Amino acid sequence: MKTQTTSAAKRGFTLMELMVAMAITTIIVTVLVSITSIALETWNRSRAELRAARQAKSMIDVMAFDFQGMVARRGNTNEWLSAIVESQLPGGKIASTNASKLIFFTAATDRYDGRIGTADDKGGDVSCVGYQLDYRDPMSVSGNEFQTFVLNRLLVNPDSTFRDLLGKPDLTTAFSTYSTQLSDPKNFVCENVYQFTVTFKVEVTTVPATGTTPATIVNVPVTIGKTSSGQTTNKFKVNGKGIEAEISGGEVTTEQLVSGRITGVEISATVISDFGIDQMKRRPFTPTQQAEFMAKNSFQYSKLVQISSM
Repeated sequence: MKTQTTSAAKRGFTLMELMVAMAITTIIVTVLVSITSIALETWNRSRAELRAARQAKSMIDVMAFDFQGMVARRGNTNEWLSAIVESQLPGGKIASTNASKLIFFTAATDRYDGRIGTADDKGGDVSCVGYQLDYRDPMSVSGNEFQTFVLNRLLVNPDSTFRDLLGKPDLTTAFSTYSTQLSDPKNFVCENVYQFTVTFKVEVTTVPATGTTPATIVNVPVTIGKTSSGQTTNKFKVNGKGIEAEISGGEVTTEQLVSGRITGVEISATVISDFGIDQMKRRPFTPTQQAEFMAKNSFQYSKLVQISSM
């Protein structure tokens, strides 16, 4: 009679061994999923920041070049620059916190569509440029299916500038005939710009009421629209008599600012990621949720431009 024997090599796994193996596998899978999730989130964040940086660069570089070539002259009744905060800021469920309609004269290098020195160049070198932030479809004048924050720039060529805009005492009114062209898709600069803030650096000479104290030179930052500190104004204009702005806060008065000299301008912008723009259309936000949302899905950029025209 044969006796059946069981060797250790032919035994199966015990229940305890299977449970230990499953636990180890679960831990490994959990760690891998966690690492993958972190990697994907980091990649998405980096991708969003890279695209936002490109948008901000498109906006700030173009605006900086225009400000570097800004043209203004004293001793006349002409208005040379107008920066006015929009009465109704653009936006959907979340509106922009700050934006200005900018109009000023500049020696833009892309005048005559960049064909300077060719037969299209009629010899002028002073153009008028206007900037405006809207909330709409960037590729359509009337469409609203893909709404986002859109910054547009309209450059008026020197011949039209000389005919319609130079020598006007109210640049905003004179430019109104061109304002409708700002929303034309060909004037698109960049999208997803949630807000932009312009701060003029003004050099002011303060003369004391008494003759015992010498005059001092003060560098004053004047921000158009909202800011947490410093001097602010909702209207900043430069004309042949000087600077016109009703300022609040800071160390100089509106009267002292008139004779000031603009030495620079700081341009700052907040750009929202594509995911953030999509979420802004889909969900409501409480003030706390909005602050958290903006902190996670927006990026801030700034640039200081020196101005030598005044």
